[in-house]
Amino acid sequence: MNRRLRMLHVITRLDRGGSAENTLLTVAGLDPARYDITVAVGPTEGERSPTEQEARRRGVRFVDMPHLVRAPRPASDLRAAGALRQLLRDQPWDLVHTHTSKAGILGRWAAHRHRVPGIVHTPHGHVFYGYHGRVATQAFLQLERRAARWCHRLVALTAADRDDHLRFGVGTSSQWHVIHSGVDFTPLNDTANDPVAVRAALGFATQDLVIGTLGRLAPVKGQEDLVRALANMLPAVPAARLLLVGDGEHESVLRRLAADLGVLAQTVFAGWRQDVGDVLRAVDIFALPSHNEGMGKALVEAMYLGRPVVATNVGGIPELISDGIEGLLVPPRDSALLAAALQRLAGDADLRIRLGNRAATKAKAYGSEPMSRKLSALYEDLAGVDGATEGGATVAT
Repeated sequence: MNRRLRMLHVITRLDRGGSAENTLLTVAGLDPARYDITVAVGPTEGERSPTEQEARRRGVRFVDMPHLVRAPRPASDLRAAGALRQLLRDQPWDLVHTHTSKAGILGRWAAHRHRVPGIVHTPHGHVFYGYHGRVATQAFLQLERRAARWCHRLVALTAADRDDHLRFGVGTSSQWHVIHSGVDFTPLNDTANDPVAVRAALGFATQDLVIGTLGRLAPVKGQEDLVRALANMLPAVPAARLLLVGDGEHESVLRRLAADLGVLAQTVFAGWRQDVGDVLRAVDIFALPSHNEGMGKALVEAMYLGRPVVATNVGGIPELISDGIEGLLVPPRDSALLAAALQRLAGDADLRIRLGNRAATKAKAYGSEPMSRKLSALYEDLAGVDGATEGGATVAT
């Protein structure tokens, strides 16, 4: 095939989260001489990822889909499905790559209906626990099982993510490929400010021990556990302070919890920051207390900058961190054990240095270039698919 491959990516939003960044790094990293890329995206609240501008510079087109929202909304979902079908009718497509659950279900259905030769889906983790109640979770699970039959390739960010899907009966082993989510380390290599100055600007004193986390403020991210852990450890570590970088629907709940526990004065809500590298360099310990996590872009960034880490042993996190080697792992939803691990690091500067150095070495394997190469190879392999069957996966109605 001498012409460029026409590829459509589908995602609900392009915020600063890991799934959006993964998608944007994918489309920005592909060879524009080989791929003609369009991204269909729903409405994005808050700050958009800066990687979008690099993707546009490299010729990627963006099509707004106002009804492609993240939350389940039947009326909007029907309109979004219709808009995707219309987009697919406008020209022939070689490949459709969908991202996350909602966009993945609607996008794969539309691509299947139009007999797109190559259909790929990356779930970016899953919603089988930690997000919704039992009824909604079962509904998503049944839809994911069905949608897996509408595509040729499924991409997991970690082996644990793949194994979880297979355990829940989503897809077949021949469909799944593990391709680690890449992180663009270039912005992290440039520091504009001294860490001491950044800490002072955030309201921290020189002697404070700053525990930072970065991500959307949402129940599944476990920030409530982190606030409780701060309250638990303050009597033993009075210099402990908490920095929450990000925004989201759970901010008011977290503020009330911090006030109720008497730690609001020791907690800083910084919102989203462009200077992620500067902020991460300014923290003493990075914490990721997620209840469910596909891999964790922020975790990789913190590791790359040599931050000592305490994280939960969920999803793909144990592939990044071996307990006691690159960081400390604790069970999810256990603020007492989380506090104990943080307190251990707070009292042992040598351990913080050792863990941080090993984490920095491990993180280098998770750059964006290896991801782009592996995805390009997958697309190239799939471009010759003819019909409904490839690699043992049958696209069924």
